[in-house]
Amino acid sequence: MKQKIIAIVGPTASGKSSLAVMLAKKYNGEIISADSRQIYKGLDIGTGKILRDTEPTKNLKSKTGIFLHSTVPHYLIDIWNPKKFVSVSEYKEKAEHALADIVSREKVPVVCGGTGFYVDTFLFDRTLPLVGANPKLRTKLENLSMKSLAQKLQTLDPKRAQTIDLKNRVRLIRALEIIDALGIVPPLTQSLPYDVLFIGLKPKEAWLKQKISMRLMERMKEGMVVEAKKLHSKGVSFSRMESLGLEYKYLALFLQKKLTKTDMLRDLESAIWQYSKRQMTWFQKNKKIIWLDPALKSTEAKASKLVKYFLT
Repeated sequence: MKQKIIAIVGPTASGKSSLAVMLAKKYNGEIISADSRQIYKGLDIGTGKILRDTEPTKNLKSKTGIFLHSTVPHYLIDIWNPKKFVSVSEYKEKAEHALADIVSREKVPVVCGGTGFYVDTFLFDRTLPLVGANPKLRTKLENLSMKSLAQKLQTLDPKRAQTIDLKNRVRLIRALEIIDALGIVPPLTQSLPYDVLFIGLKPKEAWLKQKISMRLMERMKEGMVVEAKKLHSKGVSFSRMESLGLEYKYLALFLQKKLTKTDMLRDLESAIWQYSKRQMTWFQKNKKIIWLDPALKSTEAKASKLVKYFLT
């Protein structure tokens, strides 16, 4: 029998974390984060990282970044130093260890996150290219513009260029790194080794735009600029911050005085909105996802019924 897993997915600011916590508390679950930036220490306010309530009990401690929020253990948060580039293969390895830990204690695994590439790589049995990091090439590519990286990929591997997010600097560089080693990016093959209930949050555009705007202002009040300054003071270069994308990219530009505060907020809000649309484009390829509207009061009850039926 396949291992049952609940997956909560959707765009940024749609309420995934709160829904995952509610379901985990109700159905004896523990949460594995699938967020490509919350894996890094210190990227707290900008990523909307949930707050740690207490330290976990000793029997729950592991190397998978576990901590408690609302009495629900969360894994794969605060794992790596933000100066380090973490591959999706490294994430998958840690996620599988977390899954084994959760299952060993007869808990229900709940995967929650908006990084579709992480969700799919973890939950699907995907064949990934076994190519190690190439620091010299990576340093060289880091100096190229996004446009130059995209053009380079389109020239070297047109097929991969059609499927990759051309606005994701990290993935562009990784693709070019694989091409340098193998000539092309091999097509992925995948199957679903688990029994997964995919629940997706699909808000209306106007509702999500308002949420994005409100959340951005809240994060600024919480000290997002101070957080970025602290990261830089600890050795995270502006170049690295820009490669982390979204909030940290625009905060880095602001701190370097390349953008005014007004322009930074305007451009960042627009970038977050565009990112949410790319997230939806990714997730809509998965026909197994059951979509719910987070604006409706009945959404939590509907999600709870889906989980109850799935687990029985």
